Amino acid sequence: MKIASFNINGVKARLPAFLDWLRDAGADVVALQEIKSTDDQFPRLEIEDLGYNIETHGQKGFNGVALLSKRPLEDVTRGLPGDDADEQSRWIEATVDGVRICGLYLPNGNPAPGPKYDYKLGWMARLEARARALVEAEETAVILGDYNVIPQDEDCWNPLVWATDALYLPPTRTAFRRLMNLGLTDALRTVDRSPGVYTFWDYQAGALQKNWGIRIDHVLLTPQAADRLETCGIDAEVRRREKPSDHVPIWVTLEAA
Repeated sequence: MKIASFNINGVKARLPAFLDWLRDAGADVVALQEIKSTDDQFPRLEIEDLGYNIETHGQKGFNGVALLSKRPLEDVTRGLPGDDADEQSRWIEATVDGVRICGLYLPNGNPAPGPKYDYKLGWMARLEARARALVEAEETAVILGDYNVIPQDEDCWNPLVWATDALYLPPTRTAFRRLMNLGLTDALRTVDRSPGVYTFWDYQAGALQKNWGIRIDHVLLTPQAADRLETCGIDAEVRRREKPSDHVPIWVTLEAA
């Protein structure tokens, strides 16, 4: 099973390029972030024509997540547990052939300090609680998406540039380590420890050409999913295509159960 994550940065604005990637990638399951679309405005027909079932948790103008799957999406839930007042569309999960797929768009948190950063850390605490429940239930789960977290120095082109950013502040990285300490596996770092491997490049200042990137899109696996990990990769070339997102897809393949 090939499972991918892609922060599309506006699915309607980038639909032709996104459809091209879907055809090329051949992913069985795709978690999307920043669809920037309400559920009723999501371009379902074009994607369904490629053989995907679709579940969305949309929001007008910003945020929004979705799951696409060539196999049935079962037991779909929307919204990260722990805060019934949270109206931002950042979490969706479903089961595909016995694998729990959890797609997320973690808050950016800037400017920090401030209420947006407080929301980010609160959201990460709720994520930790949900991940703990999945681990304790011994679920085969894949928790993937745009985490808006730079875990370590090698995950950004220049740590000094990011030192005061919410993506890299010590409380952010500490919260991410607490998540990993539950027993989760960072799929990419299992297969590739190289520096300079990124999933995001800003549109400005020639960041892509200079490889001034950061790794903020992650695929985390519960122990049961990690046991089935075959490989993990990043489709970096997608960033050089016409009208790209500022993120690129990251994907894993799991052995059949």
